[in-house]
Order: sequence, then structure tokens, then C-alpha cells
Amino acid sequence: MKMAGPVKHTTEKALQMLRTLPRVSLANIRDNPNSKQPTKRGRAQHGGDKHGAGNKGSGQRQNYMRLGYETGNTPFYLRFGYEPYYKGHHLKREYPPISLHKLQKLIDTNRIDKTQPIDLTTICNTGLFQIQPERLHYGVQLTDEGADEFRAKVNLEVQHASELVIAAVERNGGVIRTAYYDPHSLFAVVNPKKWFEKGVPIPRRMLPPQDAVEYYTDAKNRGYLADPEEISRERLALAQKYGYELPQIEKDPDFEMLSQTKDPRQIFLGLHPGWVVSLKDQAIIKQKASS
Repeated sequence: MKMAGPVKHTTEKALQMLRTLPRVSLANIRDNPNSKQPTKRGRAQHGGDKHGAGNKGSGQRQNYMRLGYETGNTPFYLRFGYEPYYKGHHLKREYPPISLHKLQKLIDTNRIDKTQPIDLTTICNTGLFQIQPERLHYGVQLTDEGADEFRAKVNLEVQHASELVIAAVERNGGVIRTAYYDPHSLFAVVNPKKWFEKGVPIPRRMLPPQDAVEYYTDAKNRGYLADPEEISRERLALAQKYGYELPQIEKDPDFEMLSQTKDPRQIFLGLHPGWVVSLKDQAIIKQKASS
């Protein structure tokens, strides 16, 4: 029977183990097994929020997605078909719509006086439409909704109108023009009271940019820069196309109202550029005539 060898002392075993183990470094330090228990996520109303002094609650664990990502690791523009039809939309002129039905309703409810010329200032003074030049709003476009119901005889100025809209207005003996306002002039047009309170002169309306000149010089669009004789011929041609008898404006009892127009450089009817309107003194300060 073989006798067992002498039992090594604990110190010897420790020294022998140290000879075989690698040198202690940050790379091989580990916690003892089961020394840390994972915390359980709370299930109640404030579970896991850790509300208390110095803590922000759940807000400190809020995660914000990267720019262009809605969820996951796929950006939103790769989650669906991409068609850049809206490319450059932030540079285009905007014309908020107003329908013929809405315009007729405003006239019937006496929010707009049809015996006076109607322009962008009149529409904004109703309080129902907001034109914001800082958002590239350049006026209103008149849509043909309610064209069959429109019965008012008006002297109207808008920024954009279709052929059917023009026919609906002229069929009743009215007059319609499309006119351009530059952004600087629009700030005075949409809120005249605020502009007059500044005590600054009325600005001069600028001519349309190059890409809008063709529209506002075309008699078919009733552009304010078009030839009046050409507009008369287009009025007759449109009446023949839609099959209505064109009323003669010259023999109309409201001819004086229908014939009132603005100069292409004029913003307000009856007020010329350079004049100052003082609401406090209720006076109009005009420029001194040059000798």
C-alpha cells in the first residue's frame, strides 16, 4: 500500500498558484461570481423612476433618435419610395385659396361691401384670412368652388384666378384683375393699421419678378399689366366660349365703381406711394409738389 505524500501547507499552495497564474492587471480582474444581482425593472406608476432629491426621474434616461431616423437603424427616407416632387417647395410663392362660394358668403353676411372695390386688404380685414409674407404668402388665389352660385357684381383684384373663375365674375357684370405684390408691400397690404401706426411712408409696389411677368401681362389672365384693349377682346372671347351674354360695363349704373383701378406702383386705392397716413392726427401727409 502506497503512503500518501506529505500534505502541503496552505501558504505553499498559494505560492505555487501565484507562480502559474498570470500577473494581475486591469485586463484580468473580475468580480466574484454572483456578487452583483441585476436590479428588477419596476412595474408600477413610478417604477424605476428613482424620484428624489437630485434626481430627474425618467427624464434622465430619455433617448433621442438621430437626425433622419424615426425608429430602428433605418433612416425614414429609406423606409418608403422616394420621389423628390417637393424639392425646392420652400422657395416657391404660395397663394392661399379662397373660393367663390366663400366670397359670396362674405358678401351676403356684409363682411365685404360689394359696392366698393375688393382687393387683398379687404379680404384680410374680414379677419377670416391670414396672409403671412414671412411664409412666402404672396396673396390669394380664387378657386372655382361655387362658381354656379356666385351672383355678385364686384370689382375684384386677386393674385391668381382660373379661366372658370374669371368667367363666373364677368358673367355677372363684374371686373376681375390679377395683380402682383412684392413681399415688402404685402406687409402694408395685409395689415394697414399696423403699417400706418409706424408713421412711415407708403411704399411703392415693385414689378413682378421675371418668372411672373408673363402671367401678369397676359390678357387671358386679366393681368394688371396687360393691354386694356386686349382684355376687352378676351372678355368677349370668354363669353362666347362659355355661352353667356357679356354685360356692357360702359352702360352699367355702377360703372364708376367698376372702373376704379390702381396704378401698377400703387398699393392702396386713393393713396399714393410716399404719402404718410397719421391715425393719431387723422390726417394724410402728402409729398410737397416739386416746382
